Amino acid sequence: MVKCLTVVNQIGVGVVEAKQAKCVERRRATTMNTMVSMRDRSKNRKPLQKGRSLSIEAIQTVQALKRASKNSHSSLQQAFTANFRRLLKSDMIAVLRELLRQNQCLLALQVFEDMKEEERYCPKLSLYAEMVAALGSNGMLEQVHELIVELKAETTVSPDIQGFNALMESLMSLNLTGLAVECYYLMKSVSCDPDKLSFKILIDGLTSNGEIELSEAIEKDARGYYGWDEINEMDHRIRAVFCTRTRLLNQPLYNVYMVI
Repeated sequence: MVKCLTVVNQIGVGVVEAKQAKCVERRRATTMNTMVSMRDRSKNRKPLQKGRSLSIEAIQTVQALKRASKNSHSSLQQAFTANFRRLLKSDMIAVLRELLRQNQCLLALQVFEDMKEEERYCPKLSLYAEMVAALGSNGMLEQVHELIVELKAETTVSPDIQGFNALMESLMSLNLTGLAVECYYLMKSVSCDPDKLSFKILIDGLTSNGEIELSEAIEKDARGYYGWDEINEMDHRIRAVFCTRTRLLNQPLYNVYMVI
C-alpha cells in the first residue's frame, strides 16, 4: 500500500514538473515572438533626412512665425521677440533654412534681417548661396540683387572659398553673371584666393552667356594664379560650342537644315 502511494506521488510530481516545463517554454516562445515583432517594427521606420533635424523649439518658432505673418505686423514682431530671439544660433539658422525650404521667402528675409541684428554676427556665405537659390527659384531677382549689395557692404566677410564658390554657382544658375563677377572681386578683396573651381564656374557661365570678353579677362586671371593650361583648353572647347551654336542661329533656315 505504501509503495503504491509512493508511486502515485512520484507520478503526480512528474505531471506537475511537466506542466511547469510547458509554462516555461510558452513564456520563452512569447518573449521571442515579442522580440521579433519589435525588430520588425524598427525595420519599418523611415531614416531621418539629412539636414532636416529640427529641434522642438525651432519647429515651434517656424509655426509661430507663419501664423503671425498672416496677421498684423505687431503680432509678427511679438513672435520674433517671444520665439525667435530666444533661440540658439544653430536653431536660428535651422529656422531660416526651413522657411526657405517651404518657399516662405519673404518671411525668411525678415528672419535673416533679424539675425543680422545679433551681436557677433558674421556673414555665412553658404546661407547667402541658399537664399539666392530660393529667392531666384521664386522669381525674386530684385531681392537677390539687394542681398548681394548688402553682402558687399559687410565688413566681416570671411575668406570662405567653398562659400564663395557656392554663391557664384547659385548666381550663375540664375544667369546673373554680373553679380557672380562682383562676388569674384569681393572674394579677392577679402584675401580669399579663387581656386580652379572658382574659375571654372565663372568661365563656364560667362561663355555660355556669350560674354566672351569678360570670360577672357577671368581666364587671364586664372593663368596668373595657376599658369593653368587646362583652363585655356576648357575655355576654347566651350567657346567653340557656343560659336557653332551662334553661327547656326544666324544662318538662313535652309542652311541650318543643311548643316544639321
